[in-house]
Amino acid sequence: MTDTTSFEAGAFAARAEDAAASRPTTGRGGARTATASATAPAPAPSRTLRLAARPPFSFSASLAFLRSFPAMTGQQGTAHDVLTLALRENGTTLGARVTAAPDAPAVDCVLTAATPLGDATAEAAATRLSHHLGLADDLTDFYRLARLDRPFSRVVERLYGYHQVSFPSPRELLCWAILCQRVPLPVARTMKQALVEAAGNRITVDGEHRWAFPDAEQLACFDEPTLQHLIGNQRKAGYLHRAIRQWLDLDESFLRTGPYDEVRDQLLRLAGIGPWSASFLLIRGLGRTERLTPDKEMMRAAQRVYGHDFDDAAFAALTTRYGRHQGYRGHYLRVGG
Repeated sequence: MTDTTSFEAGAFAARAEDAAASRPTTGRGGARTATASATAPAPAPSRTLRLAARPPFSFSASLAFLRSFPAMTGQQGTAHDVLTLALRENGTTLGARVTAAPDAPAVDCVLTAATPLGDATAEAAATRLSHHLGLADDLTDFYRLARLDRPFSRVVERLYGYHQVSFPSPRELLCWAILCQRVPLPVARTMKQALVEAAGNRITVDGEHRWAFPDAEQLACFDEPTLQHLIGNQRKAGYLHRAIRQWLDLDESFLRTGPYDEVRDQLLRLAGIGPWSASFLLIRGLGRTERLTPDKEMMRAAQRVYGHDFDDAAFAALTTRYGRHQGYRGHYLRVGG
């Protein structure tokens, strides 16, 4: 039997807690979403969920981004306008099949697992997917500011309704940030896939194998020699081993909602994480778009959009106009510039 759970929140703007219901505040089950139907006699091996999105929302834009998202190559499927992926929540590997809702700004998701899915695990997965797809992101003010920036407004027109697709979890991005430093992306992907396969979190979705990134407990079981054997890089293995254990002592709820400077300082104390990686984690792992640290690729994108070069001061002056949406503007530049 498949339970149907509605996650449609009709009063996003009325109460702050409604928005929090669509964005995860903890890494492993702090979701504040609706519970499964009380009529269900027992947990079932699958659940059908509807996850609401703040309009405007374009699931096709999300899929377009995922098709060119190098960090997730091989872990997710996007054929036939369907997103398929695996998640790891509460010690359970789940498959997720996500499609655009036909009649609302939302996505419909079918979760499956080898064992019955309890409410807590289904809710944790729903929260994780909501964060991954940026469903709770409010684009209203960001788009208003973009209309005043004529060259950039053309980027918004191309990406209209695109909510930032983040890494499925900040823990996964932490590992990716270490793995991709100073190596070609295909090499980093091979290292990451070795970690994924070593954990063994495989499930079949729509006839295809999907792999979930290891959870915190699984990662912590890898000692440094094992990590070095898996990824073939002694220095990165050392960083991973220390950073994973440091991450276990952090409060993900605080990282998502605490004062920006304090959160950034905590991230900078993680092994292998410098200023650029901390900014990467804040924006693409935790959804903290208040600030932006540009890189060469972003500056090149800005040159294409605005038709001239920027020095650091000029780029910062223009970025500051976007206030708490600086990171969103930077992501749009990289994706659509």
